[in-house]
Amino acid sequence: MIHASSNVDPHTSETIIRPVPSLVPPSPITWWFQREKTDQHREQQEQLGYTGCLEAIYNTALLYLHETLDHIALVLLAYSILCVVLYRMLFHRAAGSRYGRWLVRRSHLPPCNRALLVTAHPDDEVMFFGPTILELRRRQCRVFILCLSEGNHDRKGAVRRQELWDACESLGVRPEDITLVNATHLQDDPTAEWKTVTVANQLLRQLESLDAELLITFDKDGISGHPNHCAIYYATASLCLSGMIPSNCKVLTLETVNLCRKYLSIFDLPVTLLLSTNWVILSWRARRAIQNAMRLHNSQMVWFRKLYIVFSRYMVINTLREINKSDVEFEILDT
Repeated sequence: MIHASSNVDPHTSETIIRPVPSLVPPSPITWWFQREKTDQHREQQEQLGYTGCLEAIYNTALLYLHETLDHIALVLLAYSILCVVLYRMLFHRAAGSRYGRWLVRRSHLPPCNRALLVTAHPDDEVMFFGPTILELRRRQCRVFILCLSEGNHDRKGAVRRQELWDACESLGVRPEDITLVNATHLQDDPTAEWKTVTVANQLLRQLESLDAELLITFDKDGISGHPNHCAIYYATASLCLSGMIPSNCKVLTLETVNLCRKYLSIFDLPVTLLLSTNWVILSWRARRAIQNAMRLHNSQMVWFRKLYIVFSRYMVINTLREINKSDVEFEILDT
């Protein structure tokens, strides 16, 4: 408590009252209220400090995020420009070149006169191998197609058979060069197991009768992971291991890429040129021919396939890998 004391000012003769500290301790109630007020003030200060710290962290993170997004946008823009420039170079002849030499090779495939393409279902030939078929036909190579099922999973076998013929004809494949297998043990069914021996016998029979110089089919991942696609690869691998593939016949498998690359269309071009040995890249006009051929498989044109033909790299780019006995042994041991 504080008491007042009075003094007289000699100059003014006025009484001056000054507070004098009291030596009497405050009451418990007063002390408690003072302590409570002090604690509340301290808590407010701590809360303000904690909020300020969080706000500073948030502002720093937001600034870093904005800068990172700006950098990502610039990188994507630069990469997109690179892809477009490369794609333009592929289909632009060198100025002043007497022979019209291309600035960049649009395709890199082994030369051949007769090629056998082995697929599992009608529409595989366009959906995955369209660029390869067009390139082989451009080189005047005769393309034979062996389709191991008529795609009767939805009871549309007869319809899909005709769609296969129409689509292949639009790509320049003769009707007499198409073989469609309709066997009870080779049905279009993701749950059905295609025996390696059965598929291998079909392949070997076609190879021997056609005298093909090039065999093209799926790789071990089957592009979409469909078991029927993978079964064809393992049948081909078994023929390679047993040495039953004719010595004059090379085997190429279509490369499976990850999901991101699969739907990059022409923006997968730099990666393709860097990582692949055998490739085919179509012009935009040729790409439309593949899309039109795919639309001839009208029974399969559900919404996600419509998106597929717009964004998929397999509509414009094919990358293939040549395999031999040692490659097959390594891949089978790896799995």
